[in-house]
Amino acid sequence: QVQLVESGGGLVQAGGSLRLSCAASGRTFTNYAMGWFRQAPGKEREFVAAISRSGGSTDYPDSVKGRFTISRDNAKNTVYLQMNSLKPEDAAVYYCAASFRMDDKYGSRSVRSFGYWGQGTQVTVSS
Repeated sequence: QVQLVESGGGLVQAGGSLRLSCAASGRTFTNYAMGWFRQAPGKEREFVAAISRSGGSTDYPDSVKGRFTISRDNAKNTVYLQMNSLKPEDAAVYYCAASFRMDDKYGSRSVRSFGYWGQGTQVTVSS
């Protein structure tokens, strides 16, 4: 079992920045690729970013590429999401997720490929 706890959400003006953190516990952190997803009211949960076990590979959809950066500190069992140039359409509940992997790849963008989830943190962007 992996426990994930997100923090760092809040209210920010459009064009501003936030950094989300996700602290993991319970199992060997370096056995898991990590991801961030978001879900706005009335919409499906969507992929935001993923990072491989070592942190050497990352993946982003076009909607956030160049604005968001995922990173991890394996010594602290923590994954981060730096969000810059925020837009009103980025507002959502952001979820951290873990995917057990035997290889050092970031894996699939699918929600179903991640077996562990945090409780989410709200990000609100005012225009």
